[in-house]
Amino acid sequence: MTTPQDRGLRESRGDGGGCSVLSVPDMRCFGCIGKIEAGLTALDGVRSARANLGIRRVTVHWDGDCEPPFIDTLDGLGFKAHEHQPDLAQPDETLSRLIRALAVAGFATGNIMMLSISVWSGADAGTREIFHWISALIAVPTLAYSGQVFFKSAWRALRRGTTNMDVPISVGVLVTFLMSLSDTLRGGDQVYFDAGVMLLFFLLIGRTLDHAMQEKARNAVAGLSRLIPPKAMIEHPDGTRAPLAVDRIDPGMRVIIAAGARIPVDGTVEEGASEIDRSIVSGESLPCAVAPGDTLLAGTLNLTSPLTLRATARAGESYLAEIRRMLEEAEAGRSRYRRIADRAARLYSPVVHLAALLTFIGWFTITGEVYHALTIAVAVLIITCPCALGLAVPMVQTVAARRLLEEGVLVRDGAAMERLATIDTVVFDKTGTLTSGHPHLVNGPTVSQEHLDLAGAIAAYSRHPYSTALTAIAGTQSKITFDHIEEIAGSGVLARSGAVTYRLGRSDWAASVGHPDGEKSSTVLSKDGETLAVFEFEHLLQVGADKAVATLREAGLRIEMLSGDARLPVQRVAAQLGIDHWVAGATPAAKIEHLRALRASGHGVLMVGDGLNDVAALAAASVSMAPVEAADIGRAAADFVLVREDLNSIPRTLQIARRSAHLVRQNFAMAVGYNALAIPFAVLGYVSPLVAALAMSGSSLLVTINALRLNGSGRMMQRNGRSDRVVHPPAQERTA
Repeated sequence: MTTPQDRGLRESRGDGGGCSVLSVPDMRCFGCIGKIEAGLTALDGVRSARANLGIRRVTVHWDGDCEPPFIDTLDGLGFKAHEHQPDLAQPDETLSRLIRALAVAGFATGNIMMLSISVWSGADAGTREIFHWISALIAVPTLAYSGQVFFKSAWRALRRGTTNMDVPISVGVLVTFLMSLSDTLRGGDQVYFDAGVMLLFFLLIGRTLDHAMQEKARNAVAGLSRLIPPKAMIEHPDGTRAPLAVDRIDPGMRVIIAAGARIPVDGTVEEGASEIDRSIVSGESLPCAVAPGDTLLAGTLNLTSPLTLRATARAGESYLAEIRRMLEEAEAGRSRYRRIADRAARLYSPVVHLAALLTFIGWFTITGEVYHALTIAVAVLIITCPCALGLAVPMVQTVAARRLLEEGVLVRDGAAMERLATIDTVVFDKTGTLTSGHPHLVNGPTVSQEHLDLAGAIAAYSRHPYSTALTAIAGTQSKITFDHIEEIAGSGVLARSGAVTYRLGRSDWAASVGHPDGEKSSTVLSKDGETLAVFEFEHLLQVGADKAVATLREAGLRIEMLSGDARLPVQRVAAQLGIDHWVAGATPAAKIEHLRALRASGHGVLMVGDGLNDVAALAAASVSMAPVEAADIGRAAADFVLVREDLNSIPRTLQIARRSAHLVRQNFAMAVGYNALAIPFAVLGYVSPLVAALAMSGSSLLVTINALRLNGSGRMMQRNGRSDRVVHPPAQERTA
């Protein structure tokens, strides 16, 4: 039985009921999550509904024999939905639509402003009227096309009996256009087409930037699914072999795993011996030898020799499927973070509507003139239009993203900038994060070039990480050839040249007298059982690791290391970097549990990791980072990608994020302060719609200029004022 994540439609249970996964592309904010979940859980038979804003998906668990009408219910709430189909390509149509709308609005703004400047310069009555009609001909189709971005969203909100930021925008734009069109038909002196299209243009800039940031947010679920090929080779009882879809493999089937292929389902080795890359489980890249009787987990990589596997679980019940489920749950939990703009929108919309309505009623009561009262009310709507609020966040995020790119950091999720500014705990993975992901030969200068070349020639026939390191450092002009060479899974490489036998691998296999392992891992080169050379390897600290950890600690942050590697190497790295709190042997599930415990204790957590086993943990943290050398799925799951091999970019990123949060708060304060000063003048009738449009544009320009201050010198990191409460992690933690 496949899970909804595998098939995309629904999963039925034997006791009745099931789980459905729906795509909801119109889900845009925290408020949408609450409305969707409340609407679905109100249906009879629904046990739970979880919405994931990052991937715009809803998972619903239900009881009974018949699936409740989820799609109709969501349609009634104003959200178009369909059953999730993960195998279908889903291009970002929304971003393309926003860019087209922005281009149209920009073209219209430029042309209408040129006409308006001519009118303001003193055009005669005839010329003014012609220019007004030309402006109308440009503005009306612009309104019909570019304005749909806001009109549709506003209409959906009104149909649900609620409001959002798009409601006052739509009302202000529509009323401005209708009044301008009316004045044009009547031959009036003033029209406000320029104000309307400029408003659309500014707001579309903010909406497009914001959407582009959101669409860069991680979605590693699809990447995890792509780890497993759609089909695997099955050996039937009669000995014949045929490909079969992975989701149709049942327990008990024999599966043939080629060298270099990933394990499609959990199972037990029946035939063959090989080495397995278990980095998806432990994060450690060193291979693990397997032989008949050993258990293999889906998603691990078969490195050296073919294997025959007896399946013990279906694809939907495998280790990899469990990782996918944990990842989706973690992403859904983090998507519940409520952005500053969402919080402001809930308060702003009703205030604007009420101010404009009361203005219209008051002036109509005083003067008895509908047109005059409507003109003043429109001025109130325009001057209070949330253009500055709409630009406050995306402009700062865009400037911050550019600044971070110069620092060697790629921003994948704009909302993560807000979350990063609130963290008080940094959790590091070890291998590939604090240390290099590949072993380095540390005693190369003490080994003769002859032995180094010989070892490199033998290692060229192996994919083992130690072999790769030897091949890279050995001489490239070697003419050494062999009569026979083979790789012995779990032991090393055996090479024969005439009557001489060379071995490169584990000391107890390669040499007649074993060499005890020290603190560093080693590989032995032998000739007919006699040791020629011992090569010592270790994972070196990443560039800037010590300084980055020290800087973060000085800033008042709690530093932890959470690794799937063994206890001794984890303890050694912790001692080198002065990290007091560390966990060794942590499984992906244990990592998630530890991060959830930290967050439940009130900590904001930054997770820095790179391995396949870190994917769900990256999503479970408040905010996450991954090095550029990380696996593709690890980079997809992270909010920030460190482009340079220098961990010093982590404290610099935190500094810029805190500075950005400060500027966002300033922008909101300026936008609110501007409204507080301007609204009384507009309500009293001292501001025409044209002046209101200019004032609105000025406020937008002000928040943009303030955002550009981020390009200047940032503030030094200061100590985080939050308390460093000690949280006791899972087993195998040691305190230095």
